[in-house]
Amino acid sequence: MQDNKAPDKLPVSVVIVTKNEELNIAGALQSACMAQEIVIVDDYSTDRTIDICRAYNARIYQNHWQGFAPQKQFAIDHAQGPWVFLLDSDERLTPELVQELHQVIAEAGAHFEPGAALSRGSLTPRPSCSGKEAAYDGFYVPRKNFFLGKWIRHSGWWPDNTLRLFKKDRAHMHQRQVHEKVLLDGRAGNLRNPIEHYSYRDISDFIKRMDRYTTLAAEELARTTVKSYTFAFKISLRLIWDFLAKSTAPSDLWTAYRTPLYMMML
Repeated sequence: MQDNKAPDKLPVSVVIVTKNEELNIAGALQSACMAQEIVIVDDYSTDRTIDICRAYNARIYQNHWQGFAPQKQFAIDHAQGPWVFLLDSDERLTPELVQELHQVIAEAGAHFEPGAALSRGSLTPRPSCSGKEAAYDGFYVPRKNFFLGKWIRHSGWWPDNTLRLFKKDRAHMHQRQVHEKVLLDGRAGNLRNPIEHYSYRDISDFIKRMDRYTTLAAEELARTTVKSYTFAFKISLRLIWDFLAKSTAPSDLWTAYRTPLYMMML
């Protein structure tokens, strides 16, 4: 379980948003035990999610769902560390990535101030021993995506670099319902080691999540001027482009492309 007073903790706030994630959250929390702080923002789960998070001494806030970006921004705003790492409940920090994070944060010379103000922009990393600020304000992290237990290496699913580690006072969430992203005010570097993403346990889980994502996407589309048929045409072109331009292993095409096939059947 997490011990927030352990001397080898990183001055990083790992933030996770949850909703009925009892089947996933323990793995995410265990992989993030190196962090000085774990912040959970939960959308009033009705399963054992909260109990599991308490067992790992996470700081827990409950907030009604308003979309991925607003929920994650709420979590970032309540982080107390100078650096924030965004993690999803179905993702895992690998041991190699944890080791790399130790090196990156040590070079940044950041320190953790418990009880600091919760508003964005209130914390600033301490200069390193050399008197220089960290070279980067955020880092892209490669992500290994697993679909039905198999690592998808093709069709654009690898390395799937995403901005996950950043200075709290230099970043905020782009406000979209789905496919949210971090907007960084500063320079971004790239880490070598990945997080692992176990996206779908089975076909039933896949269909349930796609139903949720497509509903959110439809709501976002309804607020724009984009025609529905234009949107569908662009999606079709994207699938064709991925098929022609990104396939490098013909023997693995079925594994690489059964996800969009399932999506087209929904």
